[in-house]
Amino acid sequence: MTVAIRAESLTRRLAGEVPVTLVEDIDLEIRRGECVAITGPSGSGKSSLMYLLGLLDIPTSGRVLLNGLDTSSFDEDRLADVRLRELGFVFQSHFLLPEFTALENVTMPLRRLGENSEAEIRQHGSDLLDRLGLSDQKHKLPNQMSGGQCQRVAIARALANDPPVILADEPTGNLDTASSAVVQQIIRDLAHKHDRAVAVVTHDASFAATADRIIRIVDGRVAPATAQARSA
Repeated sequence: MTVAIRAESLTRRLAGEVPVTLVEDIDLEIRRGECVAITGPSGSGKSSLMYLLGLLDIPTSGRVLLNGLDTSSFDEDRLADVRLRELGFVFQSHFLLPEFTALENVTMPLRRLGENSEAEIRQHGSDLLDRLGLSDQKHKLPNQMSGGQCQRVAIARALANDPPVILADEPTGNLDTASSAVVQQIIRDLAHKHDRAVAVVTHDASFAATADRIIRIVDGRVAPATAQARSA
């Protein structure tokens, strides 16, 4: 499988009178077609790692390679363009804009990209919502949908520009059991049926157990394989 995203010696420290290390010397690869769970105790650096992999934060040292491209020298404009084209994000809170319908929320990344006609944009957004079982929700506002439906809209939005990498941070954290199961299956299918590289930060041990690999973060570092095996 093709390596979509690679971290090399990735370290992030916050300067101050007492410096704080969020992640330290992390090496990892995530390949297209696989779903990787990132687990660990609260405060271990999982979300900090996700923000670095998603180019939403800048490492103190080390680098992130996206499809073999070294992003360490990119300025903010280039990073924003790469995020828009190459990365899809799903968070614990869906972050849908409340004044826009499901379809309007999904099509926003396409409008930012500016490479399609209005008819093409609406058709693509509509197709994505159909694929996620939301055909009857397209013209509803977020407050007219359930939490699980809103999270599926957020996944559709993450897929709008057909990114090869999907990064999800606690995507089922706010959902009931039934909605969580639906979202979990969708996320796994993104890797296995649609050839995305998928990384999921999760506290849900049962969700993590269904991933292709588990990367456990402890005190900002990747735990040794033996420790990961013991904790599985």
